[in-house]
Amino acid sequence: MEPLAQPPSPPTPGPVAALPAPLEQLRLPAALSGRDGSNRAPATATRIAAADDLAAVTAWLARYADSAATLSAYRREVERLILWAVLQLGKPLSSLTHEDLLIYERFLADPQPAARWVLAGSKKLGRHHPDWRPFAGPLSPASVRHALVILNALFAWLTEAGYLAGNPLALARRRRAPSRPRITRYLSHDLWESVKDAVAAMPAETGREMLHAARCRWVLSVLYLGGLRASELTATTMGAFFCRRDVQGVERWWLEVVGKGNKTRLVPATDELIAELARYRRAHGLPPNPQPGETRPLVLSVIGRETGREKALSRGALHLILKEVFGMAAERLRARGPEWEAQADVLASASAHWLRHTAGSHMTDQQVDLRFVRDNFGHASIATTSAYLHSEEDARHAATQERHRIGWTSKT
Repeated sequence: MEPLAQPPSPPTPGPVAALPAPLEQLRLPAALSGRDGSNRAPATATRIAAADDLAAVTAWLARYADSAATLSAYRREVERLILWAVLQLGKPLSSLTHEDLLIYERFLADPQPAARWVLAGSKKLGRHHPDWRPFAGPLSPASVRHALVILNALFAWLTEAGYLAGNPLALARRRRAPSRPRITRYLSHDLWESVKDAVAAMPAETGREMLHAARCRWVLSVLYLGGLRASELTATTMGAFFCRRDVQGVERWWLEVVGKGNKTRLVPATDELIAELARYRRAHGLPPNPQPGETRPLVLSVIGRETGREKALSRGALHLILKEVFGMAAERLRARGPEWEAQADVLASASAHWLRHTAGSHMTDQQVDLRFVRDNFGHASIATTSAYLHSEEDARHAATQERHRIGWTSKT
């Protein structure tokens, strides 16, 4: 959705003393609950049981309960809008007009007063912390557009459900979608080599340093070679690897992953990925190959392993590991000279999802069949014993193994 044009002047902000609270803690007075919102549809048209705005948005968010990342992103945008509407504008969500949303777009780019809306300092706080705020700072133009897209989906659904009389964002001028969207958040082949070099140069003098370096290498290997999402990596166990013979009697390893919408898919575990798995497991004193049904997490803990704890890595911890790796690689580039500064900035901004895009981009560069890339990345269910489908999977495995490689240089 294109940014809204020519917004009117924003209203004078309300008192800073009125502080926002997370959606699950919000208690609205009757006048701001939306029970009598000016954009409410007649009660006879309603197809959901919600009687007020909080219940209505909760019903919408429930549709995304099977994807934690999507649910979190959508809740954040709905939460921000409701809080702004009631605290800054003094209106319920179901009374917002197109003009109100013009003002809200400007607000997203500069949430003021900052003391009310913006987190003080860089440390992320829990949703129940008294200093929690809905913003970490102003949103970029791209983030503003993304927020409006999410809110448009909310209003469209509430209108279709008969809760709202109309979608106030439906009047926004839309930009024609490009026929071939481009993914820009990925690493070029040269930058990817820089990341691998940074990991290969990590210190491994102490036991903890050795395990941390091994973990960083394994995380990069499985995210790149498997094209996994961060949530899939942290939720998968070692026992999800399994081996079976193809129609020619060749043993092939696979990784069974449960992805978005609880859909299960099989990811080809190439010889290179299995070798990296064995390398990583040996670093922890484990047999090279996992056992069927093994419940150890795919990424093992460095701290607390002497007590036998095998707690799965959290997404937050994974984010910190990758930020450290990308940061190290960026600093190594900066050390080459000022002409590398722009490339270093790209690396410093990378995240786990960049690796998924990087893997997909590199696979297509290497002429892997697009159907195989599609299936590797999450649109295939568990394979059946059908001979035709089995042959299709074997061809996908062979193409992935032949053309998609990570190519670690052995460290002596």
